[in-house]
Amino acid sequence: MSSEQINWSRMSLEELQTTWNIEVEPNLQREGIELDDRPTYQEVADAGYGGIAYALREHHDLTLTEFLATVGYVDPDDDDTYQWGIDDETTVDALEAFLRRVERKRAETTADSKRYRLATYVRLYETVHGTAAIADRVMDEENEYDELRRVEAVLYELDDELESPESKLRYLSDIRQWYEHLETRHGAPFNPAENVDHDDIWRGELDDEKDNPALSSDQVGKLYNAVESPDEELLVLALCAWGLRRSEVASLHVSQLVLEGDDPHIAFDERKNGPGTVALIYGVPELADRVDALGSDDRDWNGYLFPSRKSSSGHITGETVQARFKRLAERAEVRVRGDWPTSKMGRRFWYTTYNQAMNDLLSNLDVIAGDQGSSDASVILKNYLSEAERRKYRREFMRDRLEEAFENTE
Repeated sequence: MSSEQINWSRMSLEELQTTWNIEVEPNLQREGIELDDRPTYQEVADAGYGGIAYALREHHDLTLTEFLATVGYVDPDDDDTYQWGIDDETTVDALEAFLRRVERKRAETTADSKRYRLATYVRLYETVHGTAAIADRVMDEENEYDELRRVEAVLYELDDELESPESKLRYLSDIRQWYEHLETRHGAPFNPAENVDHDDIWRGELDDEKDNPALSSDQVGKLYNAVESPDEELLVLALCAWGLRRSEVASLHVSQLVLEGDDPHIAFDERKNGPGTVALIYGVPELADRVDALGSDDRDWNGYLFPSRKSSSGHITGETVQARFKRLAERAEVRVRGDWPTSKMGRRFWYTTYNQAMNDLLSNLDVIAGDQGSSDASVILKNYLSEAERRKYRREFMRDRLEEAFENTE
């Protein structure tokens, strides 16, 4: 497959890693690039694979350097200072001890992949439960039942991050191995991941996962028309208009919002896989109104867009986001293949709509491409428009698509 035919944006992280290993890396070697050290962005782009960096940034919140670390290109100077992104030294020490054992027995790339997956897990654990004291919690046998439920809650959220059943099982395997290490090497009396009912958590998705059903534009319009509160309105916007994960919706904080200027966006400076932003193409007035209302109604407001006084984290959980979304779907009588939709289908709507918007843009550039003697409108997009112009046009076409969905009153 030529580099021009690769649709990077539609690939899961696991698929990107596989494509890198079986296609990109061999071609870089044929181009004469030394791969003893990590390749630079320019080397990757010059070989025709620059599109992977955009897909990583926009869809996986990873820089190219962070991605390359997951396929074996870890900077030796940084290896001892890997940033786990959690605030618990005991857990970090246990993770590092486990990976040192892995490195002695397995290839370095295997350890790097496990490090990435475990970092995703422990960061998500901290987000869901408000603490990363995982190693300490499994040292007390009285915590066994509660910790089983906590692990299940994190796996439930992890389901929102992963697309393929193979990815899910790899994550679960690494998580179980780490807890087993805590048992055998640190004296933990139990392994909370050993008996976790992942089949129940991911029930019914394994066979259908590759098809990835999404909400349609009409269905999103029905959901939006059925909202009965500002919270519900914000929920639909966050999932369908901004493409957020349900865990990101649950923990959305006012400090992340940049609503002024020509580039309104949500900033994720402490996102699980590194920094990133999400453009706010639609729904900014509604978001600003909600922030104003929360601030004026409660002097003690903690800044979360979906606050919770009962939760130690100060905000609702991803499970609550899913439950609210399901109730709204039932009220709107929206079903996907006969079942009530999940919140992930709202996020998939965003990706589907974005791809449609890009096709709209390319269709409008076809005339210009013809005038320039080119049969490929993407050449015009890439070579004749500045990055600012490309961003402007992408947003305009995406906004048109979102307006069509959200302002459908039929």
